[in-house]
Amino acid sequence: MLNFIKNFRNDEDGAVTVDWVVLTAAIVALGLLVGTTVRNAAIAKTDLIVADIEAVAGTTTP
Repeated sequence: MLNFIKNFRNDEDGAVTVDWVVLTAAIVALGLLVGTTVRNAAIAKTDLIVADIEAVAGTTTP
């Protein structure tokens, strides 16, 4: 029984799994943050383009 406890204490396989889970979660969170930022910037730029086209065409969208 004492040998089992020593082996359990020295086993690091679970720690590596936790490291990978945390790293993966951080990468996913960073991806979502970048995606949201790019989406918002693209929407703002699209609104400017639409406004310019409407100004040239002399129309407005409802």
